[in-house]
Amino acid sequence: MSSVNAGEGHSSFSNDVGRSKISVIVITLDEETCIERCLRSVTFADEIIVVDNGSTDRTREIALKLGARVILTKDWPGFGVQKNRALDAATGDWIFSLDADEWVEPPLAAEIEAVVAGPGDCVGFEIPRRSRFCGHLVRYGSWSPDLVLRLFRRGTARFSNVPVHEKVILNGKMGRLAQPMEHDCITDLQDAHKKIRLYSSISATSIRRSGMKCSTIKAFRRSIWTYFYCYIIRRGILDGPTGILVAGYAASNTYWKWASYSKKETFFGISVERQLK
Repeated sequence: MSSVNAGEGHSSFSNDVGRSKISVIVITLDEETCIERCLRSVTFADEIIVVDNGSTDRTREIALKLGARVILTKDWPGFGVQKNRALDAATGDWIFSLDADEWVEPPLAAEIEAVVAGPGDCVGFEIPRRSRFCGHLVRYGSWSPDLVLRLFRRGTARFSNVPVHEKVILNGKMGRLAQPMEHDCITDLQDAHKKIRLYSSISATSIRRSGMKCSTIKAFRRSIWTYFYCYIIRRGILDGPTGILVAGYAASNTYWKWASYSKKETFFGISVERQLK
């Protein structure tokens, strides 16, 4: 890994002795359309760490301008390992992990500062996440309620060492915040198609390594169940047209994850390794 000099802003701690310091960590790859919104929303942080996987757009430039310490990595070890790299670079008492397409509104920022100042016996906190699909808020289905563990005391947690769908593994008591974090999960249908290709391919490789068996027919059955679960059981139907799209997205991802696994390492002719880069 190589470090890029930080710009002005939140790159170093203040002299407020006795106050718990907060480090925000973000991993990036070509996120110029959303990274500014993300980083501007965490002005309460004492330190911002951005670990970038070789962006070819203005991601690093924007992050530096906003005061982040930017660390450049050329290899891609998977989401879990990459986030642990960011975690290892952080020096704050508390870690707040954000994805580039997420952001914080003032009520959540105030709540984070409050619990860090007085966490009681909790060393980590789940945060409710409000996601959007093509600009529409998802209130039902498998995306809601969505609780994510993102705030924790440094030294009490690590990210799971998995290629995708990583989780924070906490050693200690966990609390829960009331205010939500915002998530622009899918910006448009082209973005949805791109993410289906990416995540299903990564997941297919993990399934293959586990030795599990599947076929195209089983993949189809799994996708039908996923759609039914998201749209009916989890009441995605109440989201109207958005609920249909979200359930379809989940079903498509399920189908291609298992169908691509049952066939070969490549997905639409693109290798897993190439997709990740």
